[in-house]
Amino acid sequence: MKFSFTIVFIVLTVLGCKKDNKESALDYAYLGGEIINPNTDFIVLSKNEAIIDTVNLDGKNRFLYKIDDLTEGLYTFRHGGEYQLILLEPEDSLLFRLNTLDFDESLVFSGKGDKKNNYFINEFIENEKEEKYIIGLCQLNGATFQKRVDSLKATKVKTLNHISEKYNLSPLFIKIANANIDYSYYSSKEVYPFVHYGKNKAAILKSLPNDFYDYRKEINYNDEFLSHHHIYNKFLRYNLSNLTLKTHDIHENNACFDRKSLCYNLDRLALIDSLILNPSIKDNLLYHFTMGYLSKSKNKKNNNTLLKSFLNKSKSEKGKNMILRYTSSVNKLKEGDKLPNLIVINYNKKISEISTQIDSPTVLSFWSNKYYDHFKESHYKLKELKLKYPEVKFISINMDMDNFEKSKRLLEGHGFNNNNEFIFKNPKESSEQLAIYPMTKTFLVDKNKNIVNSNTNIFSINFEEQLLGLINR
Repeated sequence: MKFSFTIVFIVLTVLGCKKDNKESALDYAYLGGEIINPNTDFIVLSKNEAIIDTVNLDGKNRFLYKIDDLTEGLYTFRHGGEYQLILLEPEDSLLFRLNTLDFDESLVFSGKGDKKNNYFINEFIENEKEEKYIIGLCQLNGATFQKRVDSLKATKVKTLNHISEKYNLSPLFIKIANANIDYSYYSSKEVYPFVHYGKNKAAILKSLPNDFYDYRKEINYNDEFLSHHHIYNKFLRYNLSNLTLKTHDIHENNACFDRKSLCYNLDRLALIDSLILNPSIKDNLLYHFTMGYLSKSKNKKNNNTLLKSFLNKSKSEKGKNMILRYTSSVNKLKEGDKLPNLIVINYNKKISEISTQIDSPTVLSFWSNKYYDHFKESHYKLKELKLKYPEVKFISINMDMDNFEKSKRLLEGHGFNNNNEFIFKNPKESSEQLAIYPMTKTFLVDKNKNIVNSNTNIFSINFEEQLLGLINR
């Protein structure tokens, strides 16, 4: 790791001082790092969603930060649109190096505390790969699937035991590492009925071995310690979606499952409200599923029905206000309505109204410097579509605030023509008006500036079919 001599010297001095003065307080830790290809000139350090500090990078894109009065546990550092968890305990002096173009895969730790954090980042990367493997396993019958995932879990437990014995790692590390293994395993089993072929989910559930979900008896649905941990929260989302299948099946009289149905989503919010007591966990789950439904729905009546259910259950005023504004925007973006006339700026810094750019069938897509993979993949896809459909105008809009030059450099550096490329003059307001969630959201607009589809995706398997419909209007 190529840190400057000054940083290394400071870290070593700190470690040395602690050894010489054992009576000094040990409730602090150091965190330092180097970021290659930074998206911003700072990182944000937080714990349980409460921001501790915004830490500026120096002229060499490095930083060193001392956390006083350390509460041991999981911390989050964010840079641009990416984030990662780290475990900090008293006396840690943790350094990391990463490249934003390959954020997680490039992340490497050194210094005191490196063994446990390198374990966690490697586990995170392996879990991402394993998820694709699990999807394939889900096509097996329930008993065979269970044997396979049991074997995967046993291998992980064996590896963890070996590492913890070799390096004498702390009880806190072992507690978190075991939770990661357990909840990843549980998630694999919860997702099974959704991924397994066949639309009759009730029949799939009935076909499973009797002990398939025995672990549910031990689940703590209000675990404050893990309440901000992504693996725990992912499990809760899968588990609650799975448990809702039984209630939904009764309502729908064994009809084919439709995760987009209003009935299913109302049942899921009701289950969350009855099962989850922790206010933070409950509000996050209610918000997640409500936003997920609204982002895919075009039915104003159903949107308002789900909104009412959400408002009756959530205690978060911030969440309520955000969902209210989002629902209002979604309901105004109906087929046949005029596209909101927002102000955009091209890369020659010319300001115009978006309506003046639409004079033919148009695709409107969005991107951000913060999500590099999406930027790259979406622009390659748009390049392909432009060749196949020359009669369509493809407009791409950057969502970032005050990052004009970086956006321009990214486009030019990848050889993407910046014709019909813009940034919003007021990104926050524009994003809200167009209800841009998720980032992959795409609009189809006809030559008269009327919305044809306010919620599609250029990567969708039927997107080109939708394009042909737009052209032939």
